[in-house]
Amino acid sequence: MQQLQHLAEFGGMTATQWPIHSLEEWTAELKSICGNFNTQRAEHTLVTGNATILDAGGLDLAQVANDLDVIRRDVADIRIDYSENLFLLLQLEGSCGIEQNGRQSIITPGDCILVDSSSPSIFHFGGRFSNHLSVHLPRQLIFADKSARVEVSRRVEAEDPMSAMLRAVVAKLLKTDASDKRAPHLRDLLFSTTRQAFATDSEMDEPLLSDSSGGRLEVVQILIDRYLTDEHLTPQWLADKVGISLRTLQEDFNALGTTATSLIRMRRLHLAHEQLAQMKNTTKATTIAEVAYSAGFNDISYFNRCFRKAFACSPKDILQQ
Repeated sequence: MQQLQHLAEFGGMTATQWPIHSLEEWTAELKSICGNFNTQRAEHTLVTGNATILDAGGLDLAQVANDLDVIRRDVADIRIDYSENLFLLLQLEGSCGIEQNGRQSIITPGDCILVDSSSPSIFHFGGRFSNHLSVHLPRQLIFADKSARVEVSRRVEAEDPMSAMLRAVVAKLLKTDASDKRAPHLRDLLFSTTRQAFATDSEMDEPLLSDSSGGRLEVVQILIDRYLTDEHLTPQWLADKVGISLRTLQEDFNALGTTATSLIRMRRLHLAHEQLAQMKNTTKATTIAEVAYSAGFNDISYFNRCFRKAFACSPKDILQQ
């Protein structure tokens, strides 16, 4: 009875009988909506379930139902389709074990968790059926608000009031058209609720340093997210913070197929892009230059060139879409 209460708002997203797909077909569908992931099936090549994409008030929401053994996203997958999303997972049926950033969690019906698309992750199902929703949140918009330090890979239990709030807002967004004038406010409410639900207890704690390249990259990416809009955020500052030379930092980033400078620039561009996308739905009088400066750029011409190269359109185009 308690489980049904957790899922009442998503009653139409469960089924007594799910379709059966080939492993290749199901995996291709997952990749088309969530990015590059690898699937593993030990005993046979059929998958029970679906991987579908829905619109939730202007946000992408994926429903991932399967009975696989493992789904994983490695450094090589991130290099193929680097993306700037956080996946807000809401478990509907079964259970799912999640590994990311050295943390292991198991989510059951009603639980919520944040997963970072820019870091390796592993999802364990053990061949048992699992059904969850994955709301694609703009990563940098969630991290940009410094009033709360957001912690990924931490489970929020079904009984936690914040979990109930997240489920309620997502359920409302699913019933709200993207063109509805209430949609921007509901999206902002989801962003705010997510920040509070996954806020760390201690805002000023620095990430633990590591001697390995992979461990250092995790720390560096946390620092980039934390200080993204600060002027002092440079590759040299990052190298000093983790206690290595600039050359070693550059070698670490070679594993990701990028550089520290490129990653900082791209995350700032994504932040500006999301801020502009939100501006077109409000009456707030903010200029493109103000958005660029707030995202950490101090040269508007340079910002415009980088923006057009990254998104194949100008900042003004985003406002006019």
